[in-house]
Parts: sequence; C-alpha cells; structure tokens
Amino acid sequence: MSSSIIGRAVEKELVAINFHNLRDYSEDKHRRVDDRPYGGGPGMVMGCETLFRAIEDLRKPETKVIFMSPCGEVFDQRKAEAFSEEQHLLLLCGHYEGIDQRVIDSLVDQEISIGDYILSNGNLAAMVVTDAIVRLLPGALGCAESAISESFNEEDGLLEYPQYTRPENFRNMQVPEVLLSGNHKKIKHWRTQQSQLRTETRRPDLLKGDTQ
Repeated sequence: MSSSIIGRAVEKELVAINFHNLRDYSEDKHRRVDDRPYGGGPGMVMGCETLFRAIEDLRKPETKVIFMSPCGEVFDQRKAEAFSEEQHLLLLCGHYEGIDQRVIDSLVDQEISIGDYILSNGNLAAMVVTDAIVRLLPGALGCAESAISESFNEEDGLLEYPQYTRPENFRNMQVPEVLLSGNHKKIKHWRTQQSQLRTETRRPDLLKGDTQ
C-alpha cells in the first residue's frame, strides 16, 4: 500500500488509506474477536459485538461499508469505477468462517467477491479492490490516457490490444509493421481490430453482455 501507484497517490494526498485492527475494539481480556458458531461446525466466526463497535466508531454519514466475501457480487471494472466516486469506503475483511450475519444485515452496504475461489482472509481481496479503485482517481496515473486504453475500459469494454516495444525484431519475432508506420489512423484501426479479436477469442462473454 506504500509503493507504486497507490504509494504515489497517498503521497500526493489523492487518497487516504487507514488500517484498523479489530482487536482494538474487543472488550475480551484476551482481545478475541471470534467464537464458535451456533449450530456447530468447524472453525470460528467473527462476533458481532466487536464488529458493531468498530464499524459504528469508524462510520461517517458518507461511508459505504463493503464486506469482502466469497458470497458477494463479483468485482469488476464497473464496480471499481463506481467505488472511485465514493467519498469514504470502509472495507471489512472477514476471517475464519466469516462474520456474524447480523453485522451483514445491519451494517454492510454491499458484499464483494474478487472471484470464485477461497482465500485465507479478506485482506488480499481488499488490496485488490483498493488498487483497482485508486488507479482510477484523477492524477493517480502518470498518463490519464492509460486508464482509458486498458482492458474493460468504459469506452468499449474490450480487452486491451497487444503491446510491443524495442527491439523491432527479437529472435525472428517481428513487431507488426503497422506499429512502425507512424500512421496513427492505421495504428488506431489495427488496435481496435486486435482488441475485438482478442475479446472474441478469450472473453466472448464481454461481447454478449453477460457480465454485470
């Protein structure tokens, strides 16, 4: 969180990122935040008392509470764009077998998943979401055009076209001639074609409008 694009955005005060240890809100003498699940079963569940204290202390009128959960809506570029417009996001990271449902029912505004797989906790997922959001903030990228030309951009929703750099020829693999032509109109046309072809081949669901 202190390096690369996020680190520079923090330095330029484009975003403020804070970390909150839930144990600081525990009133248990051992600062525990979890307990055995009612009904039995393996693992532990993060309790509602500590979570309610933490969220109610940190929440502001403009806060949106996001719970990182494999049961949530799948995170995508559209959601990153929407979140980048929010004033204050509170990302709640689950652990163990999850959190007490009463926290979700009462305090969580949206549940988000970064994919159909299980992580040890929500910390890594929160970092993924944070990175996707911060790079969309005005001034975060060195070149604002980068966010427009990337895969899943709002303009066309296609995957990004192939990229090349020097040398022109490497082990008999040649950079496409059109990219060396200096003809910007032809280059733009070629890139559009390549984005379309790559999307048709790799992610046809994006063309069908299956994603939300």
